[in-house]
Amino acid sequence: MRACCIYPVRMTSMAPVKQPPAADRVYTHVKQGVLDRRYEGGTLLTEGELAEAVGVSRTPVREALLRLQVEGLLKLYPKKGALVLPVSAQEIADVVETRLLVEEHAARKAVPAPPGLIERLEELLARQREQAAAGDFAAASVTDRCFHAEIVRSGGNEILSRLYDQLRDRQLRMGVAVMHSHPDRIAKTLAEHGEILQALRSGDTEAAVGVVHRHVGWFSHLARGEVR
Repeated sequence: MRACCIYPVRMTSMAPVKQPPAADRVYTHVKQGVLDRRYEGGTLLTEGELAEAVGVSRTPVREALLRLQVEGLLKLYPKKGALVLPVSAQEIADVVETRLLVEEHAARKAVPAPPGLIERLEELLARQREQAAAGDFAAASVTDRCFHAEIVRSGGNEILSRLYDQLRDRQLRMGVAVMHSHPDRIAKTLAEHGEILQALRSGDTEAAVGVVHRHVGWFSHLARGEVR
């Protein structure tokens, strides 16, 4: 066995790890909390609580909350705090409509699917099954988004891929909410991902588009206020 090359480390030359700016740390903390439902819709966040949680002053907290309000995740109320906005029926409808336009087109372009795409989708589906079995819905939602994004990116249209990526946060939030309120849906999601993969593997364009339409369109049947 050939030994690995080991180089001596000069401790004096190692620079300390630089932390991101305070406002960025608050932004990441709050946004992740909203997306994985630690901060559910209807929760009122205060500057003081967030400043203490992240270990910063209130000034960067205000800056971070303003950014999140622009993204549509929060609503600021002066002298009270920031309200985490629930996922609305209109938001669900808008996301579903956009996803159908993009993903049905992408499914058509993905056929015939290159071996690299099939291999990547197989890997993601296996990972999502493991995450679902472990009850890690937040991680399963991220993998779910990756599965669909790989198909969109396979078409080679950078503009379309960027448009789809802009939906990422909204899709993650909706996905986690749905898995919690409809725990039986995860099994259906995994089965439909398997059907999409099989259709792409066999080169059946219409089957792939049909499953995508059924898979994504299901979200449009959610009643107003059902997903929180």
